[in-house]
Amino acid sequence: MFQDLEKSRSTTSLTALTPNRARFAQNDDEENLAPAKPLAASEAPDAYSPTRPMLGIRQRLAHFTWAWYTLVMSTGGLSLLIISQPHTFAGLRQIGMVVYVINTILFALVTSALLSRFFLFPGTFKKSITHPREGFFFPTFFLSLATLITSTQRYAVPENPADASPGLLWAIQAAFWVYLALTTLVAVGQYSYVFAAHSHGLQTMMPTWILPIFPIMLSGTIAAVIAGSQPASQAVPIIMAGLTCQGLGLAVAVMMYAHMVGRLMQSGLPNREHRPGLFMCVGPPAFTALAFLGLAQALPAGFDHDMDGLLDTSIIKTTAIMGAGFLWALSFWWFGIAILAVLQSPPRYFHLGWWATVFPNTGFTLATISLGKAFQNEPVLWFATAMSICLLLTYSFVLYSHIRAVAVQDIMYPTRDEDFEDH
Repeated sequence: MFQDLEKSRSTTSLTALTPNRARFAQNDDEENLAPAKPLAASEAPDAYSPTRPMLGIRQRLAHFTWAWYTLVMSTGGLSLLIISQPHTFAGLRQIGMVVYVINTILFALVTSALLSRFFLFPGTFKKSITHPREGFFFPTFFLSLATLITSTQRYAVPENPADASPGLLWAIQAAFWVYLALTTLVAVGQYSYVFAAHSHGLQTMMPTWILPIFPIMLSGTIAAVIAGSQPASQAVPIIMAGLTCQGLGLAVAVMMYAHMVGRLMQSGLPNREHRPGLFMCVGPPAFTALAFLGLAQALPAGFDHDMDGLLDTSIIKTTAIMGAGFLWALSFWWFGIAILAVLQSPPRYFHLGWWATVFPNTGFTLATISLGKAFQNEPVLWFATAMSICLLLTYSFVLYSHIRAVAVQDIMYPTRDEDFEDH
């Protein structure tokens, strides 16, 4: 009930009340309160009314946060999922191409809106990347770049590398190395800043703490996608760099998992409004499984590190399949934890964190497809197709909720975005 009251209050009263939102919301979850009397449409919390002052676009841009890149990440992941389907039909690639173009446009629009915020409100750039909550979403910019690089490889480079433009292959290779360098700085620099500037209690642990390591981890996924079309002399360094970055990302994520499990054991599940974020934990093992399989497949046919026949491609592929299977199971476990938590107490109001139900699960689905192909198991591939359909429906629902939230001022509004610390 408190949320309904809060959403209908003026901005001034909302600022005073919101710091206690998580506590009241948790009480609402724990106590068997009688349901509130249904409101008329004109009295609904998200309806336009004099108590909900309409803000202009300039005022609302002040609350346009880095978390908007989660929309771009998810759309880019969808374009990759479409072109990776094991069961295709005529026109599927063209549909994926349309999604890829839309994602490129979304990236440009989100970037333009963020730049507008920073120019119109001086000082907000530094504040955004140092904020104890919004700052953790800064790496989503690089995750969006990762989807653009991999999608460009899938849609712009022919399946036969010999038919590809050398200039395009060189540009993708250069993009990979630049991306790796930048995400290394993010992984080291952002965590160093957080360790020095903030003090987060274990009970406040959220999956967003994993985000700074996510971009460099996806260097392995990018390498798995692009290495196969590169000349052998260039492919092996890319594969080596991708493998080490993937290992770094997974190792840090596992350390974060220890804190996450400790937080869940000590303090219970997060407030219902933030439970979709639990799906972020699905991503690291899923994308690592995907990278293992892709990197092994991308190795040159005659690769033998010591030239003694002991470390050839067949052995590496077998090891990759075994490791991917183990990691897939870890993703499945986190997926089960997250979906039961959300079903137990679904969120009422849209947050950009809802996109966590899409992007990490895209990696989970792609890993399932890759394992099905590796084992040549048709039931697994059909299961992956069903997962893809469910993910498409989830994307559609979250996209609708996102558009509606913008229209009714549930986001891009004071105290309702990631620039406000409410947990």
